[in-house]
Amino acid sequence: MQGKIISGLTEREVQARRRRGEGNTVGLGPSRSYFDIARANLFTFFNNILFTIGVGLVVLGRVNDALTSVGLGLVNAVISTVQELRAKRKLDRIALVTRPAVTVVRDGKEKPVDPVDLVRGDILHVRGGDQIVADGPVIGEGRLEMDESLLTGESDTVSRQAGDTLFSGSFCVAGNAYYEIEKIGTAGFASQLTTAVRRFEWVKTPLQKEIDFAVRVVMLLVALMGSLILLAAVLENLPFIRLVQISAVLTGQVPYGLFFMIVVAYAMGAAAMAKQGALAQQVNAIESLSNVDVLCLDKTGTLTTNRLVYQGVQALGGRSGAEVERLLGDFARSASVTNRTSEAIIAACRGEKRALLDEVLFTSSRKWSAVSFAADEQRGVYVLGAMEMLKAYLPAETMAEDALLPARAKTWSEAGIRVLVFAHNPGVTALRDEKGQPLLPALTPLGVIGLADELRPGARETLAEFGRLGIRIKMISGDDPQAVTALAKQAGVVQDIMPVSGLELDQMSEDEFNRAAAEATVFGRISPRQKAKIVDSLIARGDYVAMTGDGVNDVLALKKAKLGIAMQSGSNATRNVADMVLLNDSFAALPSAFQEGKRIVSGMASAMYLFLTRVATTTLMIIAISMIGLGFPFEPAHVALTVFTVGIPSFFLIRWAKPQARQVDLLPSLLRFVLPAAILTMLFGVALYTFYYTRVLEKIDTYQIPPQVIQLFEEYTGLTYAVGEKFKPAAASIVAQTVLSIFISFTAFLLIFFLEPPVRFFTGWTRQSPDKRPALLALGLFLVFGAVMLTPHLAYYFALFPVGRGVAIILGIVIFLWVLALRTIWRTGLFAPFFTLPRD
Repeated sequence: MQGKIISGLTEREVQARRRRGEGNTVGLGPSRSYFDIARANLFTFFNNILFTIGVGLVVLGRVNDALTSVGLGLVNAVISTVQELRAKRKLDRIALVTRPAVTVVRDGKEKPVDPVDLVRGDILHVRGGDQIVADGPVIGEGRLEMDESLLTGESDTVSRQAGDTLFSGSFCVAGNAYYEIEKIGTAGFASQLTTAVRRFEWVKTPLQKEIDFAVRVVMLLVALMGSLILLAAVLENLPFIRLVQISAVLTGQVPYGLFFMIVVAYAMGAAAMAKQGALAQQVNAIESLSNVDVLCLDKTGTLTTNRLVYQGVQALGGRSGAEVERLLGDFARSASVTNRTSEAIIAACRGEKRALLDEVLFTSSRKWSAVSFAADEQRGVYVLGAMEMLKAYLPAETMAEDALLPARAKTWSEAGIRVLVFAHNPGVTALRDEKGQPLLPALTPLGVIGLADELRPGARETLAEFGRLGIRIKMISGDDPQAVTALAKQAGVVQDIMPVSGLELDQMSEDEFNRAAAEATVFGRISPRQKAKIVDSLIARGDYVAMTGDGVNDVLALKKAKLGIAMQSGSNATRNVADMVLLNDSFAALPSAFQEGKRIVSGMASAMYLFLTRVATTTLMIIAISMIGLGFPFEPAHVALTVFTVGIPSFFLIRWAKPQARQVDLLPSLLRFVLPAAILTMLFGVALYTFYYTRVLEKIDTYQIPPQVIQLFEEYTGLTYAVGEKFKPAAASIVAQTVLSIFISFTAFLLIFFLEPPVRFFTGWTRQSPDKRPALLALGLFLVFGAVMLTPHLAYYFALFPVGRGVAIILGIVIFLWVLALRTIWRTGLFAPFFTLPRD
């Protein structure tokens, strides 16, 4: 048919088929829509609660209270949304650059079109370098050498000719032919393979799960406590606005700032990694990488560049190496179709293109290719292929155990080099039997050829780094297990290499499969289904699995892995499901990402200590003071003080954190820190609150009350200023609340000294820190908070009122005693028995 004129469809036929729904409507976008990203980040369960309370406060005219109650949740959502939108834009640009162009034949003319303009029945012209965008058979007399590694995982090229089907996602390495589209859009092979993985799923990291657990516990306690306190407030006939304010304070006890801090931490980490070549499509991907203990590597196109490098030749039969290389050069240049092997030989060996008498193209099933020449100087058959496939055609003495050929092959194989045999028969020119099927004559070896898979830059160093970090490597490929084993050695994998093939896995029971998945290092001839099953098996046994890949055949495994890592040059489907994309296919970015993840976890642990201590302290305060009948100890404006006490410190502690090994028992560790600090602070705080509350009640008649206090009193209670029974408890609450808020704030700053002790005096919870920046930050916060207290308008904004010298002295003494008590508790382990589980 190639000799005939190919006219293709007419434009009228194209339009008619498109109207019938036969267009190539499959989406090429790599990520979620802008609306989906914004909705997922803005309308979380926690944000919905905050927004509801915020609307209520705005309706009641309490705009400042609404901002302090809802502000962090809104900022948190905005930062999360912006981070994911930035990743989406980068991925969309990558998709646009890599989207293939196609040449279609219409009305007898060839023209370039976008893949989305194709319809079923279109005829495409394919040349070397083109990507197949829809499924269909080759037509005419052309022949193509196809790279289907993105679909099958096998790096060897396959020959396609008239009647053979081309699959979307494959590449034409060499050749020239036409094919007709039969399946388009979602009916194509690549689309069918990825249908199951296109649904977006948010996978939480261990740290996020721990934070969620802590927040759920706090929410339950706040809900129970809030119900009782609000019921009591209703029974006391408090104004409705006061009920809303109490609700805002109670809701503020939920540490939603933790979500803000973790988003900020992820954003900082993602920005740092983007500069080094790793784009986090999911904001938690970098922290997730720090938990990885098994790294599954797809070989072709991921660990390697999908190119071979010529290593040399061991000449046989008395010939020189130069003579054999010249024959090799002629052989590679004369073949009608090039592949990775011939390209490596052409790049290294001189030669010239000669007229062919016959040719047998390489296929993955034969694993050899052959040509025959009629010219006298090179008459005969020349064959290049795998030793095991040519063994039957070589002399027995050549293949003996002590012969040079197998000895040299063993040496190279042990060094991780792919070995091929170059052989000939000068007396024969026929390469086929009477039925036209390929048939080789007896051969004489000319030499042993060494070819090495070219590793991606930094791959060897990256694998070595992961080995030092204790991460187990699993190399998975569609190639032969021995070839993958050789590459593993070349890449410097030092752990015991245990290869297993896909055929062997199919013959195993479920228990045997799981044992092989856990123990084997190299997996060869693996199908996409088996890749995903290996990942499932590893996760089921408790491993935190990362999977790298670049092809459609990796999509299922990437989706199932705890962390999916894709190459920029890979398929759109691969980048779509990956949590992280390696820009410029830079493998070297992974160790830095791992360290960044550990740094984030370390910093977030410090943030959790501060946040949960604040939550536990204020919650215990509310319970204790409510129980003894001294009113409600906080105002909505006091919630904003957490910006100074935990927000700013957490941000810088995360920024300055050092990579540390992840604590397996983070939650028990949190309890050992949080409960002693919260209980002690509550005891001292309740004592201060009670002292000043009762003192004001006794001395109220002699006080000169500032006008601002009177105004605040009237706004909060709805009462008109007068010295009476209703005014006294309200005024006492305002003064006691101010003293309590100052005490809680200063003790929160001092907790930074315990978390990062600048001197030995503050050691007890942990060792002395060489980093003095956290201590300087705490001192700076002391000064800033002092300035707020001395500036009336700022103090009133936070519902704080001027205190006299006597109050300041008493606060100083109490805070000093608090430091000594907390230091003693941690140094003596006074609370330790309460956190120790009994052992058998």
